[in-house]
Amino acid sequence: MARGADGGPFEGLLEPLPRRLARRGFTAATAPDGDGGVIAYVRGPASGTPLVLIPAQMGTWRTYARVAADLSDRFEVIALDVPGHGASTWTPGRYTWDLVGARLQRFLETVVGRPAIVSGNSSGGILALWLAAAAPGSVAALVLEDAPVFSVEWPRFRDRDRFVFRGLVHAVEVLGAPDRRLADYFRGQELPVSPRRTKRIPDALVDVVDRGVRRWERRHPGEPSGFSAWWAPASFGELFRSLSMFDPDFARAFTDGRMYGDFSHAEALAAVRAPILLIHARWMRLEPHGLVGALDDDDVRRVQELAPQTRVVRSRANHVVHRYDRRLFVRTLREFGG
Repeated sequence: MARGADGGPFEGLLEPLPRRLARRGFTAATAPDGDGGVIAYVRGPASGTPLVLIPAQMGTWRTYARVAADLSDRFEVIALDVPGHGASTWTPGRYTWDLVGARLQRFLETVVGRPAIVSGNSSGGILALWLAAAAPGSVAALVLEDAPVFSVEWPRFRDRDRFVFRGLVHAVEVLGAPDRRLADYFRGQELPVSPRRTKRIPDALVDVVDRGVRRWERRHPGEPSGFSAWWAPASFGELFRSLSMFDPDFARAFTDGRMYGDFSHAEALAAVRAPILLIHARWMRLEPHGLVGALDDDDVRRVQELAPQTRVVRSRANHVVHRYDRRLFVRTLREFGG
């Protein structure tokens, strides 16, 4: 697994594109990040306004593969790997909103080259907000796809809305272990689905998955991890691929407080003049978990108060709307992008 020594095991790795994207004219490339590393990305044909897609934490550009194809007839779709993810450079010990944001700002200026619609999911949405406030000349419009506006600010993230915080603590423990076993990411994890019901993957099933992941790694040495079984969706294998390409220090920066600096979500929203689309997914507030989701209705109202140009669209799907409510995501971006 040693490809780029300090820059991450898969720094600069360019793999064959999914067939549907290749047929649509997408290409894969890397660009200098301005700090000695690279940002990996895929780019579609110049069909219209640039649409830059920024994935959630632990995800890669591949999470957008299906919607990128769907949107490529209307937009010039560009999906990237955030620093610390995928084939982009890892920089352990240095992750902050400002550092990552500055690298993405350079990407907008040097690779995209003209004002773009910037859409981010989860923490990718917070980076999109950072860009809209810090680089208004590069951001024509902003899409916050269930971005944790306000809820991922310190110390609220740790003290009040602790469900996701605890999940990241677990991720750091598993993915940062010297002998890490990716399937253990699921071991002992609980997902509340209602006030009375919680889902948990049985340890016996985690053991089965662990054997499958390690078998994949033995058969594909030096490559990203994966998983394949007749009963598992392709997205399950993609998850292990993404986890193997993720720098756990990126998550650690959220749990030890390094990530935040003095970046204020409220100040950023007040500074944005571009149109904003906020796609709000399902959420609950449950004890003892706190917020199970990205932001609650009070957060949404506060976004609209600070940025009255914000249009809100609600989805009953899970947090990754572009995957679990693909039709709504594609339709809404088509309408929003004119």
